[in-house]
Amino acid sequence: MSQHLDVAQVFAQLRLRVFERGWLSSNNILFGATRDSPATVVDTGYDSHSDQTLVLLEQALAGEPLERVINTHLHSDHCGGNASIQRRWAPEICVHDASFDAVRHWDEQRLSYRATGQRCDAFGVDRGIGSGESICLGGYDWRLWSAGGHDPDAMVLFQRESGVAITGDALWQDRVAIIFPELAGADGFSEAVAALDLIERLAPRVVIPGHGAPFTGVAPAVRQSRERLESFMRTPLRHLDYAERALLMFHMLEHRERDIAQLRDWLAATPVFASVITQRDRGSSDALENADRVIASLVAGGQLLRDGGLIKLAR
Repeated sequence: MSQHLDVAQVFAQLRLRVFERGWLSSNNILFGATRDSPATVVDTGYDSHSDQTLVLLEQALAGEPLERVINTHLHSDHCGGNASIQRRWAPEICVHDASFDAVRHWDEQRLSYRATGQRCDAFGVDRGIGSGESICLGGYDWRLWSAGGHDPDAMVLFQRESGVAITGDALWQDRVAIIFPELAGADGFSEAVAALDLIERLAPRVVIPGHGAPFTGVAPAVRQSRERLESFMRTPLRHLDYAERALLMFHMLEHRERDIAQLRDWLAATPVFASVITQRDRGSSDALENADRVIASLVAGGQLLRDGGLIKLAR
């Protein structure tokens, strides 16, 4: 690879295309087929966007089959297109080996979909892959690294010669992802910091994140992520607030508007919010009060609007 980094040229040489998706979907990274490796997509977006995902892939593949899917992790916005893709092409589905049995038995509790109240159509799984393995994508070897924190079973993919890293939600450019284990009272912050340590050691020249555009300012992104995590570690309630608002916004981005009574009931009944209440050391009787607080914070911030008996996504 040239010492002067031309990202478009690097991606072309690696035979990869990045489909930057807006929320609710993660980015999709498509690798073209070569003599040594099949056409592969890394991450497939959210369930409700699966038709769009199929169109993007069909247009890019131009009649060639998609033969493999790899998921950086199994949150619904990263694997929600797996089932539709499986019906369309019957590719090999590869997930982190720590998640393999949960998918094989379709354990929605273990896979987080029940806890978050999010959708993901069931899909089959063919292969578990793990840290330290190399996998050929676009004719080049990529090494897999475990990168917990946001999700304990997440992976980063790194191509050493080009310096390109696919980080999923372990590193974004401008924000940090929710550290889900912390919502259940488990240690997630130290794993998130360890994932940043890993990325710093790998020293990628360009990062393809799970959300947002690929970027080259990796060191500043790592530094800012550390600062945000340190802030959450000092004041864990800030992270709980951040997580609740993000989860409610994800729900509203999917539904656009909800009857306020139904939205309050959804928040009160969804297990992840009950877990947050527990971390706040408050009883289950506070569920509706907590729902009102989260809704009010987003209305006050202008992200949501109250229109009579409806809560709407701000335009």
